[in-house]
Amino acid sequence: MGSEMPAPARTYRVRTYGCQMNVHDSERLSGLLEAAGYTAAPEGGDADVVVLNTCAVRENADNRLYGNLGHLRPTKDANPGMQIAVGGCLAQKDRGEIVRRAPWVDVVFGTHNVGSLPALLERARHNAEAQVEIVESLEVFPSTLPAKRDSAYSGWVSISVGCNNTCTFCIVPSLRGTEKDRRPGEILAEVQALVDQGVLEVTLLGQNVNSYGSEFGDRGAFADLLRATGRIEGLERVRFTSPHPASFTDDVIAAMAETPAVCHQLHMPLQSGSDDVLRRMRRAYRQERYLGIIDRVRAAMPDAAITTDIIVGFPGETDADFEQTLDVVRAARFSSAFTFQYSKRPGTPAAEMDGQISKAVVQERYERLTALQDEISWAANRELVGTTVELLVAAGEGSKDARTGRLSGRARDGRLVHFTAAPGVRPGDVVETVVTQAAPHHLVADGQLLSHRRTRAGDAAEAGTRPTTPGVLLGMPRIGAPA
Repeated sequence: MGSEMPAPARTYRVRTYGCQMNVHDSERLSGLLEAAGYTAAPEGGDADVVVLNTCAVRENADNRLYGNLGHLRPTKDANPGMQIAVGGCLAQKDRGEIVRRAPWVDVVFGTHNVGSLPALLERARHNAEAQVEIVESLEVFPSTLPAKRDSAYSGWVSISVGCNNTCTFCIVPSLRGTEKDRRPGEILAEVQALVDQGVLEVTLLGQNVNSYGSEFGDRGAFADLLRATGRIEGLERVRFTSPHPASFTDDVIAAMAETPAVCHQLHMPLQSGSDDVLRRMRRAYRQERYLGIIDRVRAAMPDAAITTDIIVGFPGETDADFEQTLDVVRAARFSSAFTFQYSKRPGTPAAEMDGQISKAVVQERYERLTALQDEISWAANRELVGTTVELLVAAGEGSKDARTGRLSGRARDGRLVHFTAAPGVRPGDVVETVVTQAAPHHLVADGQLLSHRRTRAGDAAEAGTRPTTPGVLLGMPRIGAPA
């Protein structure tokens, strides 16, 4: 008696826009879909489910979303069984507007109900109509959801979600809610689970990591967490992003300096060097405090690489205000900076402020700032020529690696280094080499490797496997389950 062949698993693809939070959320979305019976679509092939994990912070985020949805429409028309889902910050903001403007979208879900995606997809198939579900507060902490990790050697670990700050240029608090902290034991258990699968590096992730612990009344919780994470055997590198200067404390500097696994790298947003602009931004620190933190970090860790975010052209920014930003950049000697031209974000107080600055003025200031920062970055990188660096070999970091015969890796301080490829070196392995050349945004090491250490992460990368963290699956819907 014959038996029917089981139907092939439905395939999925997740496209991510925006910040590290979204990248990590996308790992959760992939894990959820695989737990529900989907499989990742092959590269270059069409997917049965396409998930767009959106950002509302970047400039022209709306246009980008609707442009991408427009590109997907012909594929959807040709494949009626295909489903399109939109999540993330823009979904939280635009809600039902997305389906109104793009009626071929099947599911819209927000930042607080990521875990609902499999059920919403199944309901949309069953009911043959779009499902829009946006909730106003976190249903479950994202870490309780399964995750399929992007990297075999480096993992994001969320310590908190949401933000209690009210910066006038930022829409994140209204879309991701107030800060919710995970308990330290849960965080350390997730880190341990990743290390058990060969991961060598973790980045502790939060909108404001150094306010971690405020929810359960422990002001020293973040420094304690750094030390505890750094004690996990087999974990070689610990990073974190992003701290807020207003809540940055000296115990964190001590934890960084005294915990060998914690990298001497600090990304601390400045946004502006002008006290008047910082006041209008509602950033609860001033130039003197910011530079004081930089000085104390460098006193404890002279080799620290400090990076930052800067916004140019905030409403009301005068020439004098901008010159103060340049002064802080000169004093801080950032190893690199993410620089942004201010643009209005609907729903933020700054969008309604007087003193909006012309595009031409903002562009001119932006060019002066980036030229100064490139000069500083290049000078700092030139000082590293001839030094030995330990690199965690990366996958896909160097866009020209195939043409130049190089591989790329990250030094402990976060700098990107392109180095001469050698037989048997894989992403996830650790090498030592000598810097031979410097550029503003990277280093080059064109010589023989001093050492090469094969790692479990390299084994996993070579085998094409990725770590998974199972989460807590309560009533997880699977394909074909009753809606």
